[in-house]
Amino acid sequence: MSPTPQLLDPRLPEGPVATAWQRCRESLPLISPNRKQGLRILVVGSGLAGASAAASLAEQGYRVQVLTYHDSPRRAHSVAAQGGINAARNYANDGDSIERLFRDTVKGGDFRAREAGCHRLAEISGAIIDQCVAQGVPFAREYGGTLANRSFGGALVSRTFYARGQTGQQLLYGAYQAMLRQVAAGRVELLCRRDMLDLIVHEGVARGVVCRHQISGALEVISADAVLLASGGYSNVFYLSTNALKSNATAIWQAHRRGACFANPCFTQIHPTCIPSGDVHQSKLTLMSESLRNDGRIWLPLRTGDDRPPAAIPEAERDYFLERQYPSYGNLVPRDLASRRARQLCLEGRGVGPGGRSVYLDLAEAISRDGTAAIEARYGNLLQMYERITGDDPRTTPMRIYPAPHYTMGGLWVDYHLMSTVPGLFVLGEANFSEHGANRLGASALMQALADGYFIAPATVTGWLAGQAAGALPADHPACREALASVEARLEALRRTGGSQPVDVFHRSLGHLMIDACGISRRPDRLTSALAELEALRLEFLREVRIPQEDGLLDAELTKALRLEDFFGLADLMLRDALAREESCGAHFREDHQTPAGEAQRDDERFAHIAAWEHRPGTTPVRHSEPLVFRSITPGPRSYG
Repeated sequence: MSPTPQLLDPRLPEGPVATAWQRCRESLPLISPNRKQGLRILVVGSGLAGASAAASLAEQGYRVQVLTYHDSPRRAHSVAAQGGINAARNYANDGDSIERLFRDTVKGGDFRAREAGCHRLAEISGAIIDQCVAQGVPFAREYGGTLANRSFGGALVSRTFYARGQTGQQLLYGAYQAMLRQVAAGRVELLCRRDMLDLIVHEGVARGVVCRHQISGALEVISADAVLLASGGYSNVFYLSTNALKSNATAIWQAHRRGACFANPCFTQIHPTCIPSGDVHQSKLTLMSESLRNDGRIWLPLRTGDDRPPAAIPEAERDYFLERQYPSYGNLVPRDLASRRARQLCLEGRGVGPGGRSVYLDLAEAISRDGTAAIEARYGNLLQMYERITGDDPRTTPMRIYPAPHYTMGGLWVDYHLMSTVPGLFVLGEANFSEHGANRLGASALMQALADGYFIAPATVTGWLAGQAAGALPADHPACREALASVEARLEALRRTGGSQPVDVFHRSLGHLMIDACGISRRPDRLTSALAELEALRLEFLREVRIPQEDGLLDAELTKALRLEDFFGLADLMLRDALAREESCGAHFREDHQTPAGEAQRDDERFAHIAAWEHRPGTTPVRHSEPLVFRSITPGPRSYG
């Protein structure tokens, strides 16, 4: 369906893409310091995007409130990112540049992202590193003191800055301390242990949220002159994922129900290097950083059913399948290719470990070449984590890994200014549909989150507020009362259910359904049948779920039920989006659209666009599209051979 012009206007600058952001930034109106003090901004989410945006906007003089469901902002899931952050600084003197990072990002996303956004991300990347170094982030350094780099999938250069296997944690602490400085200055107010349950919209403009305090259960109305959603991704729709157990999609889903279009929901990334699940009662999966693919070689026994210990299998009887299939990039092919090939071979009976659901990631050659001390210096905490979880020492025994849901490239649609289809609602980081297209390159998530928070939103939010009248809505405003009443009715409906099954039973069933129908590969017949199964499961959930406490403190099951109810709605949209996109691109692999060699087969004539879904209460959502125009790069075969 063609877009309505006013609904999906990306507001892309005219002219050369290389200077688009500079021209856009210089054209944005400004606000005087005195007026900023009278404007209130609400940031939902305290991860890298949220914390950096809150710190930057408060530094400019705005009054900022930060809402997070954590007891402390530093528990945000950004802390779990391990491997690194990309930046085009060419410290390794291997030919990297802003242009090369830009091209790698567009190609890595299989030509399903905006050129202007990808270029902006690449050009801001260097300033992000400067910002973080100034904050004291302890990046790894070479012997001479210069910042160290390593390689990641989808690139032939070393452009990834890292702090061992704790890069996300260190970057988050940098943003967190910058935000706490503004808390001490009285310009940021932290609102912890709150779940956003609805978006307040007045005359078509976002004016605040309704949230629920997790301890007391009290509902609160928080109004603002602008709302920034930085609440992360939605991989927990699969139940088992690398995301934290409490990661959820409620904030973006409720914004979608209030008018924010949802873009490319089926673009979900499977990470190739995760520790396989243990049993059916496991609640999350553990990521092993992609950085291990710099030194680890991925292989399987050549012979089907070979259950010998890895040390007993000679080199001649090993298949280093990524090196064989993609000789140029080898083990550093993009995540979608590595995941798909590993799963394919395991399905053919070549897998190792319990159930044949693993491949080996072997550090033996790197340890022999560089020594154990050097490998521990690069990956020490990752090796310790693997050993604690599995009981195997990866220094002497190859790791067993398997693909698992990780990152979501889909999210709320935003224009070049990061504003959604609801004016006044800006969306940052993984919560928006991002610049990653159909497949995110490793080490680009942290780059995007900090670009949005430190550099883009502070300029574009100011540009929008400059044309708006100041004044947050009072709590008794009709728009606030309507949103509050809607949340109260939803809570009451869930409390009235008299079932006998806990929430996790239904979430686990939803996860099995989604990973089977909309996981690493998708088929049209399975997507169609999954839509019917999903609706049946949703209705069963509403009949049979048990909420043990009617009211009171720490109502954990009610909290989980609210989040799962939103996952049901999102899962339906994901299936519809995967069914409508009749091509294969990046992480969206339709088995009916592949080359004879088994690679993804794009359809640039019909699907070179961003799909954005409009919510229609009580009826089928409407699919709009924003055409993608390529002026600097010509889409071509996505070859990594």
